[in-house]
Amino acid sequence: MKKEYFGAMLDMSRNGVMKVEEVKNFASILKKMGYNMLQLYMEDVYEVSGEPYFGYLRGRYSKAELKEIVSYCESIGMETVPCIQTLAHLENALRWAPYKEIIDYENILLVDDPKTYNFIENMFKSLRECFNSEFIHIGMDEAYMLGLGKYLELHGYQNRVEILSKHLHKVMDLCEKYHFKPLMWSDMFFRLANNGQYYPENPTLPEETIKLIPKDLGLVYWDYYNTDKEYFKKMMKAHLLAGDNVWFAGGGWTWGGFASGNKFVLETMVPAMEAARECGLKNILMTLWGDNGKECSYYSVLPSLFMLKKIYDGETNVDKIKKEFKEIVNENYDDMMDFDILNDVGGNKCILGSVCKQMLYNDPFLGHLDSTVKDGVTSEYNNHTKLLLKHAKDSKNFGYLFEMAAAHSDLLSYKYDLGKRTRDLYKASNKEKLKGILSDYDIVLEKINVFYEKFKTMWFKECKPNGFETHDIRIGGLKQRIIHCKERLTKYLNSEIESIPELEEEILDFYGNGKEYTKKPPYYMNWAPIALISKVY
Repeated sequence: MKKEYFGAMLDMSRNGVMKVEEVKNFASILKKMGYNMLQLYMEDVYEVSGEPYFGYLRGRYSKAELKEIVSYCESIGMETVPCIQTLAHLENALRWAPYKEIIDYENILLVDDPKTYNFIENMFKSLRECFNSEFIHIGMDEAYMLGLGKYLELHGYQNRVEILSKHLHKVMDLCEKYHFKPLMWSDMFFRLANNGQYYPENPTLPEETIKLIPKDLGLVYWDYYNTDKEYFKKMMKAHLLAGDNVWFAGGGWTWGGFASGNKFVLETMVPAMEAARECGLKNILMTLWGDNGKECSYYSVLPSLFMLKKIYDGETNVDKIKKEFKEIVNENYDDMMDFDILNDVGGNKCILGSVCKQMLYNDPFLGHLDSTVKDGVTSEYNNHTKLLLKHAKDSKNFGYLFEMAAAHSDLLSYKYDLGKRTRDLYKASNKEKLKGILSDYDIVLEKINVFYEKFKTMWFKECKPNGFETHDIRIGGLKQRIIHCKERLTKYLNSEIESIPELEEEILDFYGNGKEYTKKPPYYMNWAPIALISKVY
């Protein structure tokens, strides 16, 4: 009987590489929850013989570390699979001089160049030393500019589906050489066949595309956003046109900033699990990405990961599921669901609008997000702080995560609307009340320090030190900006300067006056467009 898999993929490449002991701990929890596969997403954070710049200064896993993870997982019955990139998403590796000759466009490898395949073979050779699984995930997603950079200069314009197919077959030859069965994200086949869309209204794969997809390739359909079971079924059936070796990868939503998205996981993935069962998909993978710096602990989505596994297995009694979760994790299910609540303010229901990250880094003087500020949110954060501190006391394993969330909530109870309050009083020429707000700048600085220490505790417990410099710079920059804004505000109040020009500008509606974004707010979870107004080249 063919083995079926229900697994999780942990992103190690977006700034944070989990410590070996934490990977082992996470794997042990997943195993108790009924999972049997762990995929490690590693763009360049693994040791490759002959490639000293690969993963350089990024906290890459040594071969010994990978072997330790694999050995432990095998001892508990968890299969461990390398999930890598062999086409795009290699910007961190390709930034170094030795790889300049094999770049097609930015983060995409140059197809047809022998040096590209020597590079990929070095990856496979090293991974085969460390992993025993027959599977390897070769990535190849989101290579939007494939064939449009250096490849275009060398070969002229070529059919891009054929470029992808040519590269894929060469990579598959290497898979065969090193005894790997490849899995691949499916989006590039769909995008190239559906006018650039991965989720077209009526998804299909034309016959000419199907002919280019090797039969022994596992197609991984990833979808983290849809909520309609019937649409999931349409996409799954479109994938099955290429054969029955189809996997479904859902989203664990650990990449929406500092807070988890358990509720959104269930909103999207419950219908996905139902669709997968009805379409006969036997292999499921839940992805835990760390986009834009890995700010969210992967432990925070354990409740939704468990709920989905039970639902997929056919369990419908929610109280029974919660009780079993308590027995396995030794934590209260509902308490852990509250890791979501930093974004659950002001009626916000969209995980794509990460309120807790947006309003942490929203500038006090250039507050382009001030138009999103809603009344009553600061009191909501006060209530959230109290609740999270209570959970911290009750938690057996994750008190440090609840304390971090509470510190963040406490900070936002002052920082959330600081810029809007400042601007409103400035425009009203109310210097007396403006003087009173100076103390809030001091309080915000104190609370940033507390949050920083709690966040640092989380990071150094769960991750290697590499990558934390990003948060030192971001949070340190926030502190300095608060200091600087308070300094200028003080000078204005003391008549040392006549005005604060930024506060005199009109803040426009972030949502385009309701014309463009009425139904769906902007996807806005990255630090740079939140914290910076100018795009610095």
